[in-house]
Amino acid sequence: MSRIDDLPPLREVIAQHQLSARKSLGQNFLLDLNLTARIARVAGDLSETDVLEVGPGPGGLTRGLLAEGARKVLAVEKDARCLPALGEIAAAYPGRLEVIEGDALEIDPSAHLVAPYAICANLPYNVGTELLVRWLTPRDWPPAWKSLTLMFQKEVAERIVAEPGSKAYGRLALLAQWRCDARIALTLPPGAFTPPPKVSSAVVHLTALPTPRFEADAKVLERVVAAAFNQRRKMLRAALKGLSPQIEDHLAAAGIAPTERAERVPLEAFCALARSLAAG
Repeated sequence: MSRIDDLPPLREVIAQHQLSARKSLGQNFLLDLNLTARIARVAGDLSETDVLEVGPGPGGLTRGLLAEGARKVLAVEKDARCLPALGEIAAAYPGRLEVIEGDALEIDPSAHLVAPYAICANLPYNVGTELLVRWLTPRDWPPAWKSLTLMFQKEVAERIVAEPGSKAYGRLALLAQWRCDARIALTLPPGAFTPPPKVSSAVVHLTALPTPRFEADAKVLERVVAAAFNQRRKMLRAALKGLSPQIEDHLAAAGIAPTERAERVPLEAFCALARSLAAG
């Protein structure tokens, strides 16, 4: 039995259910249950909180969340092979684990969880960034979630917390820091996973702010930031010319030099540019 519950160690679960990780699904299994419990603790006190977990695989983090006291966990898993193992966890924690087979991009967690809920996941590498951007850019704010505790490749995690002027600074940093406090809580070596990925991983914790740091329309800001960093070596007047024939006027209204490059422009100025463009 494991140290955190009465269920078998994850290596036994994986062997029993023949759950080899699939590269096509971006799977890398985290087998150390003490480590998954530690990640669950990064999310804070969950005793009065429902939790969404995406890509639970054999259920290591799921067990950590439940053992650490999460009120309810909704586990969304695309790989049908993992469902029997997750069913065994659900039986061990009656009424506290709901498992849905499906694609997290197509499921509305609000139909299953009490808001504001937490999101905690070792995200599949192939959809992690897309899910993060979706969670960060709902039109209404605050969102249905209150915090995100997410594992990414370390390089992606560093992009989320990056400051202006750094090579990692870009779209993810701006979208995350516009509406959240973000920090790297934990770094994990490749050897913590089966199979080991080629790079280190990191857990990022994001807490939703009651209101965004600066006023801007989410979709306009997302469009501006995407265009600016899609051609980050170009001056902004060239990188953003597709957004408006009067882009230099909008840049001036936002206090941004047309010859500036995206990586040097702070969040506040990008929000001012988004407001100017939205105003027409």
